[in-house]
Amino acid sequence: IFVYLAFCTDDINTPFIMTDSVQEFGDGENTEFETVFVLTDFDSPEYNYLYKHEHRIVGPPVVLHCAAKDEPLQFSCRPLYSTTMLNLSLCFTGFRNKEEMKNLVNLVHHMGGTIRKDFSTKVTHLVAYSTHGEKYRLAVCMGTPILTPSWILKAWERRDDEFRTEFKVPPFQDCVLSFLGFSEEEKANMEERTLKHGGMYLEVGNERCTHMVVEENLVKELPFSPSKNLFVVKQEWFWGSIQMDARAGESMYLYEKNDSPAMKRAVSLLSLTTPNSNRKRRRLKDTLAQLTKETEISPFPPRKRPSAEHSLSIGSLLDISNTPETCKGSKPSKSSTPVLSKQSARWQVSKELYQTESNYVDILSTILQLFKHPLEKEGQVGGPILAQEEIKTIFGSIPDIYEVHTRIKNDLEELLTDWSENRSVGNIILKYSKELVKAYPPFVNFFEMSKETIVRCEKQKPRFHAFLKINQAKPECGRQTLVELLIRPVQRLPSVALLLNDIKKHTSDDNPDKITLEKAIESLKEVMTHINEDKRKTEGQKQIFDVVYEVDGCPANLLSSHRSLVYRVETIALGDQPCDRGENVTLFLFNDCLEIARKRHKVINTFKSPLGQTRPPPPLKHIALMPLSQIRRVLDLQDTEECVNAFALVVRPPTEQENLLFSFQLAGEETVKSAWLRTLCRHVANTICRADAEDLIQCTDPDSLQVSTKDMDSTLSKASRAIKKTSKKVKAEEKWMKSLVWPKKKVSLKQKLMSAVMFD
Repeated sequence: IFVYLAFCTDDINTPFIMTDSVQEFGDGENTEFETVFVLTDFDSPEYNYLYKHEHRIVGPPVVLHCAAKDEPLQFSCRPLYSTTMLNLSLCFTGFRNKEEMKNLVNLVHHMGGTIRKDFSTKVTHLVAYSTHGEKYRLAVCMGTPILTPSWILKAWERRDDEFRTEFKVPPFQDCVLSFLGFSEEEKANMEERTLKHGGMYLEVGNERCTHMVVEENLVKELPFSPSKNLFVVKQEWFWGSIQMDARAGESMYLYEKNDSPAMKRAVSLLSLTTPNSNRKRRRLKDTLAQLTKETEISPFPPRKRPSAEHSLSIGSLLDISNTPETCKGSKPSKSSTPVLSKQSARWQVSKELYQTESNYVDILSTILQLFKHPLEKEGQVGGPILAQEEIKTIFGSIPDIYEVHTRIKNDLEELLTDWSENRSVGNIILKYSKELVKAYPPFVNFFEMSKETIVRCEKQKPRFHAFLKINQAKPECGRQTLVELLIRPVQRLPSVALLLNDIKKHTSDDNPDKITLEKAIESLKEVMTHINEDKRKTEGQKQIFDVVYEVDGCPANLLSSHRSLVYRVETIALGDQPCDRGENVTLFLFNDCLEIARKRHKVINTFKSPLGQTRPPPPLKHIALMPLSQIRRVLDLQDTEECVNAFALVVRPPTEQENLLFSFQLAGEETVKSAWLRTLCRHVANTICRADAEDLIQCTDPDSLQVSTKDMDSTLSKASRAIKKTSKKVKAEEKWMKSLVWPKKKVSLKQKLMSAVMFD
């Protein structure tokens, strides 16, 4: 293949000819070669000439893409500029201007995409002007990304990037919402989210409103008769649309009054007709008997004040002096326990243990069924709500806890069904003590992190906030938040220990279960002791994860089960090692190594993947991870007029023939230099197995080492550092430009720069 180029490159292993005039090659046909024209401008006279004469035209990105992959040029019956939309199949809806649509179709073809007239499962993207129409509704149901026409224009403008998020059709586009029955705080929150997701809001009753969102639990009567053009919907429609990132169909969420014909028909179906008064009296008697029966403990106590949630903390699980939170409710037991004519106190407390265990299992089931499983479900409309790592952090070992407590509940149920005073309650707890040790520490130790993750994701991810709003309003949650439900495993073991103590009090001394109960209580205390010990270790592990997230390029081998964070110190570099003078450096001291990181320079924002989860860029950049065994001496630099609050490390890396000097000045007043240096020396001594940690510190005159802190904050010093950074960038760019192989033929500066951009 001979390629006739309108730009210059030497990066492909194919013969080519440079030309400024396509007519000399485009007028005739060559039977020996296939002629392909590569143009940088698809809106030029050259392009129009070649297109009119039906020549094969491609853009530079296609050539470079195929050269990089060592593939032949892709065949296309249309001019192909880039592969930006390769394998994408687009469908259009809501367009009235045919010329505009024709232009967009041509651009899609130029970027390798295809167009389908009808919407089907083969369509990968819907380009829409509004949220109305059958195609839009099908796209929402199938989870197909819905984008604005600006996406195509911007993609053509930049050629090599994807722009789905920026130009995605928001769920409330063309919608004007009003809100009825909500508190002022909740209403303000919903109005703010309406604007954020492309809609507008007005007061209730405004004729321009397209939707009225109703708090169905509080609103019993609408203030006016709605028009046919106004959708009156429940709040679940609002949050569901945000969760899906597309306007949900209103028919599933229409609000109906309690006295509406539909509701009356539903109520009438529940009513039982009685042919005679005897049945009425019998039913009344049964009802009274049911009401006088002892009510069982509900898994959901009355909702606490919001402040109560934030005051919860794990504390010491060995402190089991507080009684578990219980309240009276009307939830019937799933299996009826036998009613003895004379119920013993031991049986009563055992029954309470079973009831609380049954309720606890229901709560765990609610957490899994309403929250964890839906978040893990594949093929979610609008893409995953949370990243897998976030789901794992939030729910931890809840499935394992649910499994072991389901078996405990079943064993307690079987024991109460065939009750006798000699049956052992303690054996059931002892039977599962090892499984409790495995299941609880991973969750309890990371509970604070789980709570922080929920709060952070709810703030940063509107779809997760909407997901919680929908599911926390369901009856199964008992009007409790996910955080309030997840605190239950933290509280469960102490409450079980209290109930076992109570059963032991009502167990006679000659009953074999008395000794077994004591062993069961001790086993629970061992579990809780194990949790507290592991919690201290886990907090150190969590700090290591925080360092990894905070430092860009941090080595993966920093994560180790034996490693823990000891100290963090903010400093300023005073020499040329390990980074430039004046750099803000953070030192992370671990029990066996020292992570050195500098403050990251300004980060250039780039376009992100539309469905991928992004996190803010790390504030620090990795410099070195140094084993403490490489530190030969710690120098305490004396304070002078030229040097204040400084120290230095004499380091000998295995790759160096001579010692290196790393000098720093402590930043801020929160770090006491003497305490920091003693801690550092102690861990260095531990690493190299020396007992004389203090001998590693040496007090030194900074002048002898040519170390100074003078003029660190002066304008001249800052300018010098800026010039040094700029010089480094210029040298890097010059090196890169020299590395380019330029064609032998003379070319203009403009062509050189264009080629450089294409190579980049």
